[in-house]
Amino acid sequence: MPHDTLRDDLTHETRPIADGVEDEAKKEIDDYKKSKDDEFKKFEAEHTSGNKKAEEDASKDAEVKIKEIQQAGKKGQDQVVKDLLKAVFDITPIVPERIEVPK
Repeated sequence: MPHDTLRDDLTHETRPIADGVEDEAKKEIDDYKKSKDDEFKKFEAEHTSGNKKAEEDASKDAEVKIKEIQQAGKKGQDQVVKDLLKAVFDITPIVPERIEVPK
């Protein structure tokens, strides 16, 4: 029995110390994780803001190009339609050179 009592005494003495160390370690880990998360968010904000500006610039350039293409299409639209209709309705059959035409 004295052995059990000694073991119980040691367990009771070391348990609060171990619990305190575990709690302190968890707190340190949580603090470290929070600081790293904050660093990452700051890094991400700095680098994505540059990407957003580049995206906006590219979008503006694309809009300008689209407008230019649309205007060019409107200018030549009548001629393009005429050429398409001519190609569809004015058929001139051409015999390939490798085929002999009977005379």
